[in-house]
Amino acid sequence: MARFLSRPLAPAARPSFSPGAPAAPGAMGPRCSSSRLLFLLLLLLGSSGIFQSYAVEVDVKDASNATCLYAKWMMRFLIKYETNSSDYKNTTLNLSPSVTHNGSICGDDTQAALLAVQFGEGHSWSVNFTKNNETYQGDFITFTYNTNDTAVFPDAKRKGPITIVVKDTMRPVQLNNVFVCQNTDSFEAENVTQIFWNVTVQAFVENGTIGKKESRCRADTPTSAPTVPPTIANITTASTTTSSPAPTTAPKPVENPDTGNYSLKSGNKTCFLATVGLQLNVSQDKPLLINVNPKTTSADGACGNTTATLKLNDGNSTLISFTFVVKNSSASVQKFYLKEVNVTLLNRLNGSVISHADNNNFSKWDAFLGSSYMCRKEQTLEINEHLQLHTFNLWIQPFLVKANKFSTAEECFADSDLNFLIPIAVGMALGFLIILVFISYIIGRRKSRTGYQSV
Repeated sequence: MARFLSRPLAPAARPSFSPGAPAAPGAMGPRCSSSRLLFLLLLLLGSSGIFQSYAVEVDVKDASNATCLYAKWMMRFLIKYETNSSDYKNTTLNLSPSVTHNGSICGDDTQAALLAVQFGEGHSWSVNFTKNNETYQGDFITFTYNTNDTAVFPDAKRKGPITIVVKDTMRPVQLNNVFVCQNTDSFEAENVTQIFWNVTVQAFVENGTIGKKESRCRADTPTSAPTVPPTIANITTASTTTSSPAPTTAPKPVENPDTGNYSLKSGNKTCFLATVGLQLNVSQDKPLLINVNPKTTSADGACGNTTATLKLNDGNSTLISFTFVVKNSSASVQKFYLKEVNVTLLNRLNGSVISHADNNNFSKWDAFLGSSYMCRKEQTLEINEHLQLHTFNLWIQPFLVKANKFSTAEECFADSDLNFLIPIAVGMALGFLIILVFISYIIGRRKSRTGYQSV
């Protein structure tokens, strides 16, 4: 089990640009133009006249207490949201002095490393890193902000957590090198501008020792021409320029997905348990079934008293989040249910969004608080008209997990039908057998009486 250390740094009056001080991830998104960046900085300064934010330092350690993932950076977010009066407001979300980092993962040759932080009233941010031969690089950035935080989102029309997933454009970094970005950088997606500066990060640290060589971001070296290493995209392009088309074969049927086991922790205690096989049915362009591979999927999210979110990232192109809430009730016995599902499919080659769908009007998988929910039968969640999510062998408990084990399960109707049909079928068979025995007995008695009649 990985152990973590974070040290919130003092608030900065403005981004530091001294040599050697790491800064914003040009690797964490495309750079803005100078005028755009100046506009953003002026907007950030606001009426207070100062660029206040908190830095965070995270040192992820493995089971032997050796550093395996290290990062130190500063960031803030500009968010545009809709109010109850149907107009839009701009707000700024900063890192709070208290930052946690539950769910961070060291990673290895087969599993992506994950740097995840949680802050404020239900906000979280994470980036995953993958290793490829002698390099590592960031893949996807996931940002969740919670509009229930009325101090940041007063009068917000949509309540609850909202998740945004974007492709990290970080260039491959040589193993044992530290990625450093001195300049402030930003990028936009879905009404959110993410701003970074003073960034230092090294994934897949070997022997617990932070590297001494630096790899600088594009923002720090604007005049240098970046080298382009061979990529899957290049190989695919070259291989498709053939003189004759490949012979067509009948598509193989997609088997049911493997069942994965996922969990979240709050401190040292498990707070969320899930066992499920997941399959996506996409029909936007052409029918496509995608099985989520649990061996390459990492879990992240947040636990709360009335809201819990599980976010699954397969490290390649599929990101799924489930949000559970406790029903508003004054009764002493309460129930939880699945309220929202978000699905994002990304192009494996360039990180562009193929499909994104969310549905926040579910009322499924309900069970009494303190219990778990189980459904072994296949279930279908209609995310939108183009995307469905199929679940298999589902067993989930988002609240009040005790001793790292599932509590007594409440089974779905489909499973209950099966449980009832078996004894009913057995009972009917026994009843039919009894009737046959009774009829045979009556016929036998009549024959015996006929034998004693006088002639």
